[in-house]
Parts: sequence; structure tokens; C-alpha cells
Amino acid sequence: MKLTKLLPAVALIVASHSAHAAYQLNVSIALSPQDPIAQAMESAKEAIAERSEGELTIQIFPNSQLGSDEDVIEQIRSGANIAILVDAGRLSEYQPELGILSAPYLVEDYHDYDQITSSPLYLDWVESMAETSGLRLLNYNWFQGSRQMLTQNEVKTPDDLSGVRIRTINSPVWVKTVEAMGATPTPLPWSEVYSALQLGSIDGAEAQLTAAEGQNLHEVITHVALTNHIHLMTGIATSEQWYQALPDELRTILDEELLKAGGEASEATAAAQASVRMRMVQEGVTFSQVDMDVFRDRMSSVYEELGYNQYRDQLLSKE
Repeated sequence: MKLTKLLPAVALIVASHSAHAAYQLNVSIALSPQDPIAQAMESAKEAIAERSEGELTIQIFPNSQLGSDEDVIEQIRSGANIAILVDAGRLSEYQPELGILSAPYLVEDYHDYDQITSSPLYLDWVESMAETSGLRLLNYNWFQGSRQMLTQNEVKTPDDLSGVRIRTINSPVWVKTVEAMGATPTPLPWSEVYSALQLGSIDGAEAQLTAAEGQNLHEVITHVALTNHIHLMTGIATSEQWYQALPDELRTILDEELLKAGGEASEATAAAQASVRMRMVQEGVTFSQVDMDVFRDRMSSVYEELGYNQYRDQLLSKE
């Protein structure tokens, strides 16, 4: 089993499990084990092992234990038996058009992604990325929540973000979104956000509430502006080389169970957002409503600069 470029400590973890099954997939997520997504993956892990009679097993590594997303993706491209929960913004480096799936104010509700991911255009992008980069996007139906602005000072308008250093994801669509919202984008690994806020090297972050609670960010921020600028949907990408080496029946089991788990996780995440907000309020965090139209109107530059306008119409066409 190929474990190219795995860090030594991680390689030992992976190797300790690999002897028990003919095929194993090690899944990297940045979220905590308590997150609804991590819990749904645990359920999928059990279902896959049962349906495959132990031939295919899944091991889940939360809190970015396998390394940064960038490092993990490179391991995957080298053929390692690893998958990653990832947003399309990061995948746009390998298939630029996919970046639109992380574009601001693309959809009104996360359920709208069902239409997008069943479109011929999206499916063509998936196959093209697998062929040219070695990354196989298995599905894209894991809703992580609606992204909000988490800051030290109250934010009501884009002017309130002027000069404010906001942590975001290191990809063009995310960086340009934060810029368009009025802030100074500061890409950082998710695992470093708490300490960066604590030390003052950033002034805030944009994130979904469930992930923010998982990192205890309510301890180091005081305000949340409900911008809902991105309904963050993510997917699972793995090695095309590893995926194609799977027997057909195991590939079917993997696809079906991960797709099912993504749907279950999404519903759980949507339900969890209100309770997370309530707990944060109890911890002293102030939530502010904003005029989302004001922020939305600033996003045309993001679509124009990245060439996404043509794709938005095709992906969301009702015809």
C-alpha cells in the first residue's frame, strides 16, 4: 500500500490499521470529533466496514492530524490512500471552474447545491480534475454551515471591516471575498486561528458557528456579524489512482455510504447552528444582524475577476 510523503508519526498510525483490511482509506478533516460532520463520518465508517465485510475500512483523523490541507492534498495526488474533506475553493487550483462552488452569495440555501452537483457542467469538471490532477471528488454534499464574521468589534457594514485582519482560507475565491467585504484577508491554517486571535496577529475570522465552537473561538472573540456570505458546502476528495484500484463493489459501497453520510451530516449541522449561537450568547458573545444586500452588492467583483458569471447561470438554471 502506497504511503507516499506521509509524515513519520502519521505513517505509523496508518500502518497500525492497514493490516486488518484489504483496502483502507484515511480521512483527514480539520474539524473536531464533536462536529456533526465528524460524527456522521464515524457512522459511515461502521456502515462501510459492515457492508464490505471488513474488506474496506475507514480511519478518520480530525483536527488536521494528517497535516495541513495543502500537504494532505499533495499526498493524495501522489497516490496515497488518503481522502480529505475540502471546499471547492482549495480544489480550484487544480480545476479553476470548481472555485465557483465556494463563491459568495451563490445560493440562498444549502439545498440548492443538489441542483449544482447533478448538473452536467459540474460532473464534467469532476472528471476533468481526476484526469489532469489525480484528485477524485467523490461527492460534494457536506454542509459545514453558513459563514459569519467573528471579530473583536461590532460589524454592521463593510466600512466596519476596513483595516480589520480576517483569517480566511488560502485560495483566490476566499481571499477576494474577504477583500470585497471590506477586510484585509489573512490566510492561516484553521488549527492556528485560536492562538492568532489570542496573540493579536489577526483581528477576527470568518467561519461557520459549529467549527468556531469546536475551536473555542468564543473565548477569543466578542462579536459575530451574521453575514451568511457563504453557505459552506464541502466534499470528499481522494486519490484517483487509489479509487480506480478499488474493486467495483467496494467503490459502490464507498460512494453510497459517504453520500448518505454527507446528507445526514448536513441536516445535523443545519440543526446545530441555532443551539451553538445560544451557547455563544451565554458565553458573552454579541450577535449582530447586517443588511446582507449591502455585502452582496459588493460581490460582483469576485465573480468578474474570477470569470464565474457564466458558470453561475449554467449551474443554477431551472431549465
